[in-house]
Amino acid sequence: MTVRIERLVTSGQFSLDGGTWDVENNVWIVGDEREVIVIDAAHDAEAIARAVDDRRLTAIVCTHAHNDHIDAAPALAELTGATIWLHADDLPLWRLTHPDREPDRHLVDGQVIETAGADLTVLHTPGHAPGAVCLYDPGLGAVFTGDTLFQGGPGATGRSFSHFPTIIDSIRDRLLTLPPETKVLTGHGESTTIGDEAPHLEEWIKRGH
Repeated sequence: MTVRIERLVTSGQFSLDGGTWDVENNVWIVGDEREVIVIDAAHDAEAIARAVDDRRLTAIVCTHAHNDHIDAAPALAELTGATIWLHADDLPLWRLTHPDREPDRHLVDGQVIETAGADLTVLHTPGHAPGAVCLYDPGLGAVFTGDTLFQGGPGATGRSFSHFPTIIDSIRDRLLTLPPETKVLTGHGESTTIGDEAPHLEEWIKRGH
């Protein structure tokens, strides 16, 4: 069966450091007709479950633990029986949103998450958050970047748990080394490619050092 990538956009709020903002998030569903994973269970567990439909949801993979990317994860896990995966460095952020429910498994740099013919390699890319990760599948020609890299530049680093020079290092060392035609599937907004972002990022790298 052919692996496919589906995008669901959900709406809600992002809250940190005493501020709250309305946001729209990309929820990515990767798999085939029988089995899928969800990348970033944002805002609406029931809408995500409907998009998964009658397929088996094996894992809910969190690119990082800002509330707008994880707020629906426990409810979706309850609905589907899926396990929740998060990098351990983001547990302090996770606990701000879900103090009574730990993730089921910890993501580790270099591990491969397999589902329905997709092989997603975990790239630890701190900066936007300490435990931020990207998920790269060369077979799909795509990298899921969460809030590490967007169309037009890196993710925000102006709030707690974030650090601008670190995100610049992550993008330079872990993402710009990918093939230029690699699709960049982001946590918010429209997709781009590594090749399209590389020229802009040279300017960001200069600012970072």
